[in-house]
Parts: sequence; C-alpha cells; structure tokens
Amino acid sequence: MDDYRRVADAVAADIAAGRLRPGDRLPPQRAFARERRIAPSTAARVYRELARRGLTVGEVGRGTFVRAAGRPPVPALAEPADARVDLELNYPVVAGQSALLAAGMERLLRPDVLDAALGPAAVAGTPAAREAAAGLLAAPGWAPAPDGVLFAGSGRQAIAGAVAALVPPGGRLGVEALTYPVVKGIAARLGVTLVPIALDGHGLLPEALEEAHRATPLGAVYLQPTLHNPCGTTMPAERRAALAGTLDRLGLCAVEDRIWAFLRADGPPPLAALAPDRTVLVDSLSKRLAPGLSVGFAVAPAPLAGRVAAALRSGGWAPAAFALEAAAGWIADGTVAALVRAKRADAADRQRIAAERLAGAAVRADPAAYFGWWELPAPWRAETFVAAAARRGIAVTPAAAFVVGTAAAPRAVRFGLASPPPEALGRALGVLAELAAGAPDDALVD
Repeated sequence: MDDYRRVADAVAADIAAGRLRPGDRLPPQRAFARERRIAPSTAARVYRELARRGLTVGEVGRGTFVRAAGRPPVPALAEPADARVDLELNYPVVAGQSALLAAGMERLLRPDVLDAALGPAAVAGTPAAREAAAGLLAAPGWAPAPDGVLFAGSGRQAIAGAVAALVPPGGRLGVEALTYPVVKGIAARLGVTLVPIALDGHGLLPEALEEAHRATPLGAVYLQPTLHNPCGTTMPAERRAALAGTLDRLGLCAVEDRIWAFLRADGPPPLAALAPDRTVLVDSLSKRLAPGLSVGFAVAPAPLAGRVAAALRSGGWAPAAFALEAAAGWIADGTVAALVRAKRADAADRQRIAAERLAGAAVRADPAAYFGWWELPAPWRAETFVAAAARRGIAVTPAAAFVVGTAAAPRAVRFGLASPPPEALGRALGVLAELAAGAPDDALVD
C-alpha cells in the first residue's frame, strides 16, 4: 500500500519549498494522523520514510525535526570540472563539531536566558561575556582585563572598528606588503590609504615602518604577528620587542590581528603584552567555531577604548545578543577549548598531508597553520597557475590578492587546507604538484 509514500511525498514537497524549514518540529505522530486523516500506523510509516530519505531526525523525548540539508559530495578531480575543490575559503570544521555545539544550546532554550539573548546587545557586552572572553583571549605573558574587552559582530568588524578609531578618513594605515585581503576593502570604504611596509621571513620590519612613518606620518599600523596570512610566518620575540620599541618611539598605535593565533599554543606573547599602551588587539570566534556563528573581540588600552567603542557603535558593528550569549556559554563550559584542541590536531594532520604531496616544492607553511604559501617554479606565473588549477576543479588564491600598492605580485599562490575532507585535500594537492612540475603550455586545452 502506497498511501504512506504519498503523504511522505507531500511532506517532502513542503520541505523542498521551504514551507517546512530545517529545525522545524513535526507534530506528534497521533496529531499528524488526525491532521492528515490517516491511521496512526500509517503516520508511523510516514515518519520512518521521511527519516529514511534523510529529511527528518528524531530526538528522544523531544520529537521529530526537519533535518538540515547535507553537504554536497566532494567532486572528483577531473578535467574539465564545473565543481571545485576549494582551497581558497578556509573555515575549519572538525568531526563531531555540530553535536558538541548543539549540546551547549540547551541553556539558551530557557525562557529567561532566551529573553535576554533576543534583546539588543552593546559593544561592551555583558559581565559574563567579558569574563569569558578575557579568559579565551589570554595568552602566555598576557591576559586582558575583562572590563577592557569590547565586542563586534565578527573579526572583520572588530578590525574595521579599530582602524576607524585610529585612522581618520584620508589618513594612512601601514600594513605588511602582503596582507589580509579584507583589510584592503575595509580601508577603501573608510577612505583610508594603505601604505605597504616591507617584511621578511620573521614578519614586518621595524626599520621599514619607521622609514614610512617619518616620510609621511601614519595613523596606525595593522599587522598579523602570529600565523601571518598568507605567509604563515610567526614573528619571533626579539622582533616583537624591537617593533614595540619602534611604536613607542614614534608614538604610533598598532592593530594586532590574532584571528589565527589560537592554533599556536606555544606562540610568543602578543604584541599587546610588549606595547600595551599602543596596541588594539582583535580576534574572533569564526575560526575556532564556525563561520555561521561569530563574535569579534577588540581589546584596547584605556585611553583608546572609548574611541574604539564609539567606532563600533557608529559603524553598526555591535554583536548580536544571541551570538554573544551562545559564545559566552560555549567558552565557559569548555566547548570552545575542546574545539581548539581538535582544530590544532586537524591542522597539524593537514600540514602533514601537504608536506607529503608537495615534497620538494618551495612551500612556506607553519606546521600549526591551515594554509601555506607556495612560490611557484619558473616559468609559471600565479595567474596562469590559478587558471590551470581551476580547469582541474581546484581553486587557489594568487599572490596578487594579498599585495598592497603597485608592486609586482610574487610568483606565488596561497592554498588553504581547512575546507575539503582530508582525502580530497590530498588528491587536490597531488594534482597541483603534477601541474607545477609541467609547463603552462602543457596545461592548455583545445
């Protein structure tokens, strides 16, 4: 008898059309039977059929819920390919992550907690959120005072608020000559001119910063001392101390981006520990948790805190109260710490895959990082290599995306390691290694 399948088809159509959305709870089976005018036994078969199709999930004691759509399968590496193995976007997700986060959501279902979480949020957050964030951001040799923590909707917004607070429209912001591409967009929208500062294998050069500032004063400098994106370098303690001295001597403030620094458990103290009166430290939860739920952090010295808070408010960059409440709970109950440990291990595993598949290539990558910087062999140019990789269904980022100013882009690409499953990552890197071993003319298609 196919009656139950027709009813299941109708429910499936409601899900496909969006009339039933992921997370919606279906009625109890007896209520469903009454609504559909079918027997309770038929309703039970409908629910089993929906579960078999992967459309619903049952939770003991709570009911049956519409399931979120599964991830599309990873495409085979074929040429030509419409789908991509994405080595550009870089959001790490580890096994069991969603279940771990879901367990911490129970607290938010309490009406009193939910009432507060659905209200407005201030950039100063709540006392509980400040306490949790201060503990999360603490690093060897440095611990922020909870009252000094400000919140934004994301790490990008925290960066924007810090830059807006320190550099007026028309002002100049020093940045590493290769920098996080989003900073270029933020500066353009704020009317800020970026000034490239030379860097080497240890990070930004203090003498180059001083030279640029003395030529035409800078409003501030933005830099990534730990796990620099894209180069993967971590500035050693001696260079940090020299840079802190330069900032103090010039009367210049820095925006220190530590969004990837959580992967380095053994990293040197933040620049904020060495230049506490000159550094606004920014961080985020998106890499520790997931891109769909983020909170940004900004820790500013007392004389600058009011300006940073005002910039976050006027820019519309305050956090969402629900995200802030959820984040504070996940930090306090150890969920974030557990995910950080898992992601450190995952990044190390993926770096081992990269080292094996790209053995002999001119790759610069920290063993703790989720990305690598690949200086391509001649006669490859970055743009040609990116295009050839794309024809094989693999996306990597050319060096030009990170270049500031008019300097020629290096013959290099950045590859992210976080997004594909490990098996697909290994296959993709193997294909890229074979591609680099050939010549651009070999990659042409008719």
